[in-house]
Amino acid sequence: MPFPSARAPLLFLALLTATFPAPPLHGALDEPPPQEPIPPTLFPGPVVPVRNEANILGLMERVADWQLAWPDEREVTHWARATGYLGLSALARVSAETRYETALLGLAREAGWKPGPRLHHADDHTIGQVYLELHARHRDPAMLAGLRATFDAILAAPVTGSLDRVHPWRHDRWTWCDALFMAPPAWAGLGRVTGDTRYLDFALRDWAEAEDYLYDKEERLYYRDSRFFKVRELNGAKTFWGRGNGWMLAAYARLLPLVPADRPERGAMEARFREFAGRVRELQPADGLWRSSMLDTERHRDGETSGSALLCYGLAWGVNAGLLDRETFAPAALRAWDALCAHVQADGRLIHAQPVGHRPFRFDLDTAEVYASGAFLLAGEEILRLLRAAAPAAPAPATPAP
Repeated sequence: MPFPSARAPLLFLALLTATFPAPPLHGALDEPPPQEPIPPTLFPGPVVPVRNEANILGLMERVADWQLAWPDEREVTHWARATGYLGLSALARVSAETRYETALLGLAREAGWKPGPRLHHADDHTIGQVYLELHARHRDPAMLAGLRATFDAILAAPVTGSLDRVHPWRHDRWTWCDALFMAPPAWAGLGRVTGDTRYLDFALRDWAEAEDYLYDKEERLYYRDSRFFKVRELNGAKTFWGRGNGWMLAAYARLLPLVPADRPERGAMEARFREFAGRVRELQPADGLWRSSMLDTERHRDGETSGSALLCYGLAWGVNAGLLDRETFAPAALRAWDALCAHVQADGRLIHAQPVGHRPFRFDLDTAEVYASGAFLLAGEEILRLLRAAAPAAPAPATPAP
């Protein structure tokens, strides 16, 4: 049998292309073709205020227990799982149950107390934040040895160059907004623990460059990466990914506590955080959950829980830190919290979570993701702090009569 002609695949491809033409680029990058508008989806449960501390803790534990019973199958150091661990660590701080700390220690041992395998990739540094939190509670220097070795190797051969995210995609710098949640808090945290200012210097230098590069000063929102600078939604609005902006607001909540008050960068960081948080509050839909697109909520009509949990966390943290006005921002954080709680199923599964991606897109609303559970637990810890601070002080005991 003669070898097939080299032209045969090309002829087949031409026929296939003529029969099924590729959809034009529109909206976010590589988005599927537009479809008929989808009617708004009803909440899976009633939206009721969740303010009782025992109820909040019970809900957080239910979410964590479901996630532990159905572990994510990605690598143990994967950023998605590491974000889940950060939420589990938050729960371990506020719960009397010891099983969450036990689970975290087991996962860290499974990972060998090391970051992921890619030296410069921010995603692989996320788990370093987990090691730092465990070290703060157990004070074992071995918990940080792997993280320090990785960061020392980066400092020995720093990478510079453009932040443009074009093929081949750059992962050796913080070229995408998610990276600013994943890596800088680990760098700053290691600097605080060791007293070595090189780690904080690196974090703040590269943070400032990437944060300013991705921030749209007109819309007061963050692009996911440079590929989206000129991409527009079908309604003509700029494309700002909901979870991407959630990563950014949560990044401030994780990094700012590690920046000393006397650092010259701190004032500008606080000002940008306030400006950005104000825009996030302005764009919150009435039902409490932000959409996968910040500016095209007609097309992306369904609430999205992973980004909303990150935004709830950032707003509540800002109020608790005294950076955001309580009267203005606490209601927005609580509205988001109530809506998130309504999406927790009886078994503890948090649904309406957009799968892994980098842009707004429609998704199966029954989806649960480990990073959404983690963000929910992070938000829960800050909501507890928010409510405790607002609770009226207990009356002083009566002084017995002489």
